[in-house]
Amino acid sequence: MSELSPENWMAIVSAFVFFMWGIAIILFGRISVKHIEREMAKERIEPPVWDKGIGMRYPAYASIILRPNAKRHASTVDIEATKRFSRKIDWYLALLVQVFSALFLLC
Repeated sequence: MSELSPENWMAIVSAFVFFMWGIAIILFGRISVKHIEREMAKERIEPPVWDKGIGMRYPAYASIILRPNAKRHASTVDIEATKRFSRKIDWYLALLVQVFSALFLLC
């Protein structure tokens, strides 16, 4: 049996991080974003019109959920509504997305 070279280890780790990042994005979108936007719709707050289907609002939701007290002058989503409707599980999923996004960029 041959030993794995450092390049092979890096490829394995990169593939793992890529798939985990994808799973984290899907879970965050299906659980957290769907919940927040459903609650916002009850108050007649529209999600961003420009982002129908491409998911560019997900990082905005994740950063607002993780850092609710950060000073923001502008955002692509409603900051106050996002803070109001986020739950504890949303915080964990946002953390998962942010960690795997950073690892994906590093690999």
